[in-house]
Amino acid sequence: MNSAKKTKRAGEGAATLLMVAPATLVFVVMLVVPVGLAIYLSLTDWDGYSAQPKIIGAANYTHLFSDPEIRRATFVTLLVAVAGTIGMNLLGLGFAVLVNGTSRVNRFLRVVLFYPHVLSALVVGFLWSAILGTTGAVNSLLTAHGGSVLPFLSDPTWALITMIAVLVWAGFGVNVVLYLAGLQAVPRSLVEAARIDGATRWQVFRHVTLPALGPVVTINIVLSLVTLLKTYDLVVSLTAGGPAGQTQTIAYLILWNSFHDNKLGFGSAQSVVLMIVTGILALAVTRMRRRGEMAVYS
Repeated sequence: MNSAKKTKRAGEGAATLLMVAPATLVFVVMLVVPVGLAIYLSLTDWDGYSAQPKIIGAANYTHLFSDPEIRRATFVTLLVAVAGTIGMNLLGLGFAVLVNGTSRVNRFLRVVLFYPHVLSALVVGFLWSAILGTTGAVNSLLTAHGGSVLPFLSDPTWALITMIAVLVWAGFGVNVVLYLAGLQAVPRSLVEAARIDGATRWQVFRHVTLPALGPVVTINIVLSLVTLLKTYDLVVSLTAGGPAGQTQTIAYLILWNSFHDNKLGFGSAQSVVLMIVTGILALAVTRMRRRGEMAVYS
């Protein structure tokens, strides 16, 4: 009897391993191996062409933390991530509330709001560059009617604001979809009970709907933050890091240093640091949001 149970358990264990093996293999090949390779290359001086990378230890990291260009790119990346995350979530929640219905108009608006996210970030960048560039559609209209050219992409401050605005426009559709799912999961009985007690629409939203959306808010903030910290493709097509490098993000510099300057070791060191910082920020935001949710319900 015991041998039969052991045989059964062994069979179940083997079946479990067989089912887990494909996912584990994909995880190792697609994540563990690339991360390990990046960590190794970050300790080398390699141009991507020589046969053998030269081990230089932590020199790339020392250079990274003392490079003024990296510091500027770090500031730009954090500004883009924070401002973009706030903008995406405010717009996403606001529009989700507006189109939270079953009418044909609401269904059409949902498609329109989500559509920018379907476009490639490179396409979005080229599109808005053609609209807001010095010789773009907006400035052409302004000059044709006697106005002056607005430096959307030629002034450092304007370019940074424009880039953040385009990122928010291109990405907040996902937030709308997730907030809509959260709104439709809010118990109707709680909303009706609050209204019966005389609560206004704002009070219902503030004290019933918003607390119920806590987990969705956490997911949206983390997804937006992680996505924006990795921004590079829209930078390439919209500003190319200009003017004068004022819109360069860390991800953009990683690609530039790795493939333009042929400094794959230095680029790998930047990517390792970016990966660690992204993970820390994601965990910190998740923990703070959970504490906030616990405070609301306690």
